[in-house]
Amino acid sequence: MTTSWAGGIAATTIFVRDLTAAKEFYRTVFECSPIFEDEASAAFRFGSSIVNLLHEPAVPELIEPAVAADRSAGARVVLTVEVADVDARVERLTAAGVQLLNGPVNRPWGPRTASFADLDGYIWEIGGNPPAN
Repeated sequence: MTTSWAGGIAATTIFVRDLTAAKEFYRTVFECSPIFEDEASAAFRFGSSIVNLLHEPAVPELIEPAVAADRSAGARVVLTVEVADVDARVERLTAAGVQLLNGPVNRPWGPRTASFADLDGYIWEIGGNPPAN
């Protein structure tokens, strides 16, 4: 049986300790403004997807009876954003004070990537075509 998920992933919600600081980080690093925000959340558009920052006190209402994992549990997801020029974007990120976890590096499976963590420890990867030699 084949199932179609034609709409793709519309939104990813991540849990943040300090919503004000997280919003400023996303504004600065990703050079965009929220498309929606209220006292408990702020949503940013990445192409056809949305990343929603949800303040930790509001998390139980969304996921109960499940519980949120503690940040100390380690990374469990990588969010990848495609960019036209990885090296140019890395220069802008480092100028904004972002410390890279790795990269830029040409991956064996094709793209050139670099990774960094946001204020709440979520791992972000930027990826694009490697420069022509």
